[in-house]
Amino acid sequence: MDFAFGVDDDAFRADARAWLAAHVGDASGREWERELGDGGWIGIGWDDGGAYGGRRAGLTQQVVWAEEYARSRAPVRAGHIGENLLAPTLVAYGTEEQKQRFLPAIARGEELWCQGYSEPGAGSDLAGVRTHAVRDAGTYRVTGQKIWTSLAQDADWCFVLARTGAAEARRHHGLSFLLVPMDQPGRVDVRAIRQMTGTSEFNEVFFDGAVARDVVGGEGNGWRVAMGLLALERGVSTLVQQIGFAQELRQVVRLAVATGAAGDPVVRARLVRLWAELHTMRVNALRTLGTSRSGPGAPSVAKLLWGGWHQRLGELAVQVRGAAATVGPYDWDEERPYELDGLQRLFLFSRADTIYGGSDEIQRNIIAERVLGLPRESG
Repeated sequence: MDFAFGVDDDAFRADARAWLAAHVGDASGREWERELGDGGWIGIGWDDGGAYGGRRAGLTQQVVWAEEYARSRAPVRAGHIGENLLAPTLVAYGTEEQKQRFLPAIARGEELWCQGYSEPGAGSDLAGVRTHAVRDAGTYRVTGQKIWTSLAQDADWCFVLARTGAAEARRHHGLSFLLVPMDQPGRVDVRAIRQMTGTSEFNEVFFDGAVARDVVGGEGNGWRVAMGLLALERGVSTLVQQIGFAQELRQVVRLAVATGAAGDPVVRARLVRLWAELHTMRVNALRTLGTSRSGPGAPSVAKLLWGGWHQRLGELAVQVRGAAATVGPYDWDEERPYELDGLQRLFLFSRADTIYGGSDEIQRNIIAERVLGLPRESG
């Protein structure tokens, strides 16, 4: 079940996990980011020649680092949005002043970011955003609501897609990509969204005249910048994600053997199919990793593949457990009113995989229009 790439040494990974246990402990996400920054492990492969921090590395080295980080079960990154999404976007579209201001702080692990794209009524339709920003003495005043904003509760900054053009401007015209500081009491309000898993990774963010001084790529060019950023979400991170998927699949296989469910030929067939599909996703990700082999529909194809796959894995995890899947790992009381184990969270959380990051319907529209050349939807 393990797709070997990079260092294939269980002893090495055991040593890495031992080091993590000794050095991370109860450290917060922000403390761990600073630890990584001190070691020069943030910004690996930034296409800036190392001028703003980070570490020079080729594509293969980036993949090896990211996969070994995942295999070592290192902490989930609190700074990945700033490092993997905003930083390359600034390198491509930002001014020299913006690069000098923001990139070194990300590389040191000192500033955390969140992404302000989705809105109520326009979750996957970025061209339908209604958050607006107006000029005010050299700054912008941002007003509106964003939703499903990951890590907003801890972020220092948010990059926000907002309308800065005329009120009658429609769709992707008149949008700008703004950098908004989150520490603005009374102007920025973050509210956690409690999910059916009992956790609150996502948030609502309300802007009420929040001040923003930086616009990336120039006013009115937000659509171009936003599309460039979205393409970055399907790069090396896709391969890293698949390491986690392989670990989850391995857990389901072991459970199927332990419960006797593996004796069912239907279950065995589903397990083999999931393994084959995951291997295919990895090969496809490697094939499209270089820009010369990736086309306009590659990110959408990848999203369709893994979203549905992960849901099917969650469903199978419940099936192989049988009735036990309905029982929590602990008795619920006032101190532990609602808690799930890992596979129960997998089943429930994966229901969102075909929605967030661009719903399956949006991905199919992109493939139809940009790859197959079909006419755009009317309206």
